[in-house]
Amino acid sequence: MTTESALPPLDPFAGIPDRHYEVKASDLLKPGDGGLLRWRRQATNAPIVYVEDAYITGTLDLRAADLKYLFRFERCRFEQPPDVREANLLGLVFRKCWLPGLKARNMRSRNDVRLIRSVVQVDGADREIEETTVQRGDDRERGMPNAAVNLTDAVIEGSMVLTRTVISHPHGKAIQADRLVLTGALLAYRMVANGEVRLPGLRTGGNVNFSGATLNNPDGFALNGNGLHIGGSLLCEVDNYGPASQRKRFSATGIMYLPSASVDSDISLREAKLTVSQQGPIAIDAWKSNDPYIDPRPALVADRMRVDGNVELSDGLQALGTLRMVNARIGGSLRLAGAELRVERGKSQPYYDRALHLDGTEVGGDIEATSLRVPAGQLRLADVTVGGNFLAWNSMFRHPGRDVFSARRSKIAGNFQLTDATIHGTLRLQGVEVGGSINLAGTRLTDPGRRTTSSFSLDVRTGRVGRDLTLRDNNGRPFVAEGGVNLDGAQVARRVDLRGSQLGSLPPFVVALDAGDVAADEFTLTPSVPPAGRVVLRRAHCGTLTDNEAFWAASEGIELEDFRYDALGKGIPLDDDKALDHRIELLRKAMRGYRPGPYDQLAHMLRAAGNEEHASTVALRKQQFRYEALARGFKFFGPGVRLWSWLQRSMVGYGYRPVRALGWLFTLLVLGSLWFGLGSDDCVNDKTGRYIASGPRCVVNQQDTGLQWNPVIYTADLLVPIVDFGNKSRWYMHGPDNWVAAGFTASGWILATTVAAGVSRMLRRES
Repeated sequence: MTTESALPPLDPFAGIPDRHYEVKASDLLKPGDGGLLRWRRQATNAPIVYVEDAYITGTLDLRAADLKYLFRFERCRFEQPPDVREANLLGLVFRKCWLPGLKARNMRSRNDVRLIRSVVQVDGADREIEETTVQRGDDRERGMPNAAVNLTDAVIEGSMVLTRTVISHPHGKAIQADRLVLTGALLAYRMVANGEVRLPGLRTGGNVNFSGATLNNPDGFALNGNGLHIGGSLLCEVDNYGPASQRKRFSATGIMYLPSASVDSDISLREAKLTVSQQGPIAIDAWKSNDPYIDPRPALVADRMRVDGNVELSDGLQALGTLRMVNARIGGSLRLAGAELRVERGKSQPYYDRALHLDGTEVGGDIEATSLRVPAGQLRLADVTVGGNFLAWNSMFRHPGRDVFSARRSKIAGNFQLTDATIHGTLRLQGVEVGGSINLAGTRLTDPGRRTTSSFSLDVRTGRVGRDLTLRDNNGRPFVAEGGVNLDGAQVARRVDLRGSQLGSLPPFVVALDAGDVAADEFTLTPSVPPAGRVVLRRAHCGTLTDNEAFWAASEGIELEDFRYDALGKGIPLDDDKALDHRIELLRKAMRGYRPGPYDQLAHMLRAAGNEEHASTVALRKQQFRYEALARGFKFFGPGVRLWSWLQRSMVGYGYRPVRALGWLFTLLVLGSLWFGLGSDDCVNDKTGRYIASGPRCVVNQQDTGLQWNPVIYTADLLVPIVDFGNKSRWYMHGPDNWVAAGFTASGWILATTVAAGVSRMLRRES
């Protein structure tokens, strides 16, 4: 139906038009020339009711009508909301129209339903009150305001098109489409919705496209898609239609609520802007809870969501509020590259300041977070399973004084790569399992979380790494951990690499590196500067140890009890005694006290490499340091202990230099021969049978007249404790000779025992 041809086209958005445009809704429904039946006389004989440039007064009431017509309204303004509830139509189109609402509950359309470039505005005075009952505990409220566009339980055998349409309901829902069924797609390019867009239980055969749309509902849900099922993709990104200057990004002020949603393809929010009110009723109610897993200010809620394809939250996405996807299932990849996430910081526990919350989520592909910016908030990925890699180089996470990234017990099949990143807070990877490598080369970790138990910048306790754990410099940018690194109990299949790193520590524990119980094929512990704190290597084990002086110069020393390594990255040559002395000195300074285990380990490693001489040197020095420690402990007997230590060291090298014992035996043999060979050999036998020396020395037993005196053989008989050459019991000694003989006998026992022990150790090693 058309108005008089002399009238210009109607501007339906300019207010109430001239009366000449007025058409009564009841007249449209009358048979004859002025009503619906006029279409029968059209040349095309198409089943279309076409109305343009009209101000339709009254109510267009097609409720429960069964009409095989397609209704098309263009540049029309409606006085009352069209009513097509329970109607069965061929289709319904509003193009450049103004409506005070649209009632379409339980409508069935065999083609598309379109609102294109239209305005649906429900004013406070005009809103309809629907007989709806809402149960809240034991209270019941009747008379909830209806939605501006109500498509509850409607069935559309085509697509729903809302392109460039503005739908506003300041006190209710912009769109209510519970359980709406679409054979095709829901297309809402550049739509503006002021009020909740409610789509729980929606079923579509194609995409749901909100690209360029603006959803405003600051105090509640901007989009409520609880349990919806999309046969294609959910697209909430930039609409690139037209010149580049006219690109329009998707924005939502309020909560994107998609729990239990199911999407057969992708979800894309590239370049989207998500904002949630910090004072809305949902946030206020949640703050009253003590549940630490609540996110009271979420920009996106997608718990238990299932997506067969990728989830794109990337390429300039801005989110002021939590992105929450707990226990979700993503068949493809989760992309956060180039996004910016922010959430206001909580002031008391529980803090409720998670910017990203993915607990229990499964991602079939990668999590890509390259160049991700989180100026405020925590990234929480506890118990997450990733079938591919976690990639986040050049990112910035800021949550000073707390855990900024927490991925406890997560499983990543590929690599965890967080290189050249800037992190303010603690990076917590406790119990993580990574099939490939953990690579944090060039990353700076500052302002760690301060707890009563630890204040580490990086926590990989009990982690499992299938390849390398890399904490090294990258193109001149060092790895920095202001609060230290905790690797306690971690298992690394290949290498723990700290080349060029800078490790600090914070009180009260002052630990720069805790690698206790760590097992790896290789340790590369070569920081660029000495660790500013204590280094713990208790019960750690590696195949190859590569180190440098900076590592051993840790400011608070190194704990090396039961630290085992099979070889050094740079071995000690057999003829390089200075290199061995240098390593022993490094060990001694690092331990800051006597500990036997590290010396035994070094000796064992040298012995296994065939460097027996250096192994003995290490064992000798260990005994020297042992006696020094004993002397410091026994203040009164300290000088005696030091003397005894010096005697053992100088004479027999604590038993590790048996050749010295042979030298001392030969020296004593010469001295004894000289002592007993000089002087008088006259003896007088008195009446009692005693021998009385007539000269300075009595050396001959005159009862054995056939025995010839030989001072060399006599001295040798004294020095050799077990073998008896038949001299020492047949010669009579008195005076100083008795004491000299006793001293030679004692020295012989000591030296001979030392030689025997050395020979025994040598035979055991050779066998």
